Amino acid sequence: MSDWKAKRFWKDAQVVEADRGYTVELDGRPIKTPAKQLLVLPTAKMAEAIAAEWQAQDGVINPQTMPCTKTANAAIDKVAVQHAEVADMLAAYGDCDLLCYRADSPQELVDRQAAVWDPMLDWADQMLGVRLQTRVGIMHVPQDPDVVADLTRRTHALDPFELAAFHDLVSLSGSLILGFAAAMSARDMDSLWDMSRLDEIWQAELWGKDDDAEALAAVKKDSFLHAKWAFDLSNGRLLQM
Repeated sequence: MSDWKAKRFWKDAQVVEADRGYTVELDGRPIKTPAKQLLVLPTAKMAEAIAAEWQAQDGVINPQTMPCTKTANAAIDKVAVQHAEVADMLAAYGDCDLLCYRADSPQELVDRQAAVWDPMLDWADQMLGVRLQTRVGIMHVPQDPDVVADLTRRTHALDPFELAAFHDLVSLSGSLILGFAAAMSARDMDSLWDMSRLDEIWQAELWGKDDDAEALAAVKKDSFLHAKWAFDLSNGRLLQM
């Protein structure tokens, strides 16, 4: 039984209008989530992307090639039923944001962090109305509670599909500010990813690249890029916030 794998049994995956959105049917049978809920999607574009993932399956079903389906399942089965907990978890990154914790040496790293990260804190001030303060070292120093409360409000305003994608934007980058910047298309995604890995990139330049670390970073970057894609497909309301 341990060798059993689900195999493709359908000919066509098609987008169909559903109550409160769209769904995908396999030869007329609607797809359900792992928790047996109907896969109802907020936009036709997301439904089309998921239909394409199912249509592309050949033989044995490979969930690793279906990232949009995975995000939608998470939105429906997990995020929707514990929205407040997920939002609070992500908002907490704002109180210990990667961009705020700076090195005290060497000066080259200090200067690079300031040159790359300070503009993003300025962007947050201008676009989100919050000013996060920087710290030297790794010891946690709380941010202004009013600033954290505002970031928390913005995070709670995301719907389950937005929040499911936003989860990966924040957790993979280690920064709530970079997560918002990605969701709002403040910078190109490659640049934002490199910002999140500034320290690792500097270490690699100094000591040389580690093949295993680089391979893992590449996998995480793919997930980061997918999260942005999924956020956009969900027709995020963040731009109107």
